[in-house]
Amino acid sequence: MLKEKIESALNEQVLIEAESSQIYLAMASWAEVLGFEGVASFMYAHSDEERMHMLKLVKFINERGGHAKVPALNAPPIKFGSFKEMFQNLFDHEVKVSQSINDLVDITLTEKDYATHNFLQWYVSEQIEEEALARHILDKINLIGDDKGGLYLFDNDIKLLTNQAPPVA
Repeated sequence: MLKEKIESALNEQVLIEAESSQIYLAMASWAEVLGFEGVASFMYAHSDEERMHMLKLVKFINERGGHAKVPALNAPPIKFGSFKEMFQNLFDHEVKVSQSINDLVDITLTEKDYATHNFLQWYVSEQIEEEALARHILDKINLIGDDKGGLYLFDNDIKLLTNQAPPVA
């Protein structure tokens, strides 16, 4: 049975994962409208992945005797300035999500809820990968700068990256 404090913190993480999915969906739509098929595909896939992270939490909360709550979401932005700004936002967002997961892990240790602590280790590992990927992409964008040819090649490269991605757990 989940303690109330743990259930509340997990439900807050459900909100964060749901917002992540919406943010990446908005980024996908923005990139697609601008004609960047690869970036759009990457962001659509990332949106789906974040939704799966949310659903995994929902099922865990309910299976442990809690009640997962479907949160109301604020509308994400619809424009992102430049690709550099968009990927910087993506990186910053992943850092924020990592901090939230770390805070949640800390609560589970304080409350001696080792089952939830164990469950969250998957999220800890996932966030290491998410931050590294976002940092890698941001580094590439910084190398390209404003070169339109470079952005075209980047779009094709990220499309290949999306097509090679393993299925979501």
